[in-house]
Amino acid sequence: MISKTKFKDLIIIKNKLFKDKRGYFKELFREKEINKNFPFVVMSLSKKNVIRGLHLQTNKSQGKFISVIKGKIFDVALDLRKNSKTFGKYFSIYLSEKNSKSIYVPPGFAHGFCGLEKENYMIYSCTNYRDKNTEIGIKFNDQDLKIKWPIKKPILSNKDKYNITFKEFKKILYGKNTKKL
Repeated sequence: MISKTKFKDLIIIKNKLFKDKRGYFKELFREKEINKNFPFVVMSLSKKNVIRGLHLQTNKSQGKFISVIKGKIFDVALDLRKNSKTFGKYFSIYLSEKNSKSIYVPPGFAHGFCGLEKENYMIYSCTNYRDKNTEIGIKFNDQDLKIKWPIKKPILSNKDKYNITFKEFKKILYGKNTKKL
C-alpha cells in the first residue's frame, strides 16, 4: 500500500508481508507501483546511535527507495528542490523490520537516518549511481532545520562531523548552476 505525504513525490510504502511458521516473505516494491528504475543498490549496517547524513549529490541527484531489513531507524528526508513548496522542510519517519514500511525519497532531497537498535541493516535502491565528486552533507543538527532526533549523543563519521550548514548550502544552490535540484 502506498501513502502520499505533503512532500511532492515522497511516498511511504507499507510492504506486503507473508508470515508462517517458517518465518516471512516480504515484498519491498513493485516497479509498476513506483514507476522508477533503480540501477544502483547498496546495503548498510549501522550501530545504535549512529547518525548518517544528511547526504545528497548536487548533480546526478539520487532518488532512494529505503528499506530496513533488520533493526529500526529514524529516517529523515530534507527537501532541497529550489522551487518546491516544501523547500527547507523535512519529513521524518520510523522504519523498521517490524513495521514493514519503506520510503521513496525523490531526487533533490538530502537524506539521513539514526540507528536505534544494536544492529540496523538497510537496503537503498538508487535511481542514479554514486557521484562522489558532487556529494555533500548538511549538518544533522543544524539549528535552522530544527530536526528532532531521538537521541542525545550521536556517533558520526569524520566526514559527517564537517558537513555544511543549511545556510551554506543555500549559498551553493543559488550561487552555482545545479542541474537536478
